[in-house]
Amino acid sequence: MTLIKFESLRDFENLGNKVHRIFGEFPSSFDYSNTFSPKIDISEDEKNVYFEAEVPGIKKEDINISLEDNILTIKGEKKLYDNKKEKTLIRNERIYGSFTRSFTLHEEINPDAAKAEFENGILKISLEKAIHKTTKERQIQIK
Repeated sequence: MTLIKFESLRDFENLGNKVHRIFGEFPSSFDYSNTFSPKIDISEDEKNVYFEAEVPGIKKEDINISLEDNILTIKGEKKLYDNKKEKTLIRNERIYGSFTRSFTLHEEINPDAAKAEFENGILKISLEKAIHKTTKERQIQIK
């Protein structure tokens, strides 16, 4: 009986190299979805809750922010291109369209103190936590 040396790991490595050569030009974080959804960071301190959204290529006028029943909703639209110029699109790798992101807040928020800023494609929202009046301990008598 003749023994044949089998090197399965080397075969898999060769297969991986072939796949990489074929598909190597594709971005590593290739997104197959066809919808735009901004990335959002949420942080907080003792007094505020902060939201920072990446919305490059979107005009301030195309963003709507609302706060209702402790739900923050950010809506907007990333448009394909300026309609004033006649262009023929050759390749389109960026994603466009409308988006809606909603977040349920676990803290009571003072809606009158909400602030939003927009600069260099970053939307910053600051929501002040509502101040709860703490009452002093009180003894309750049993009757």
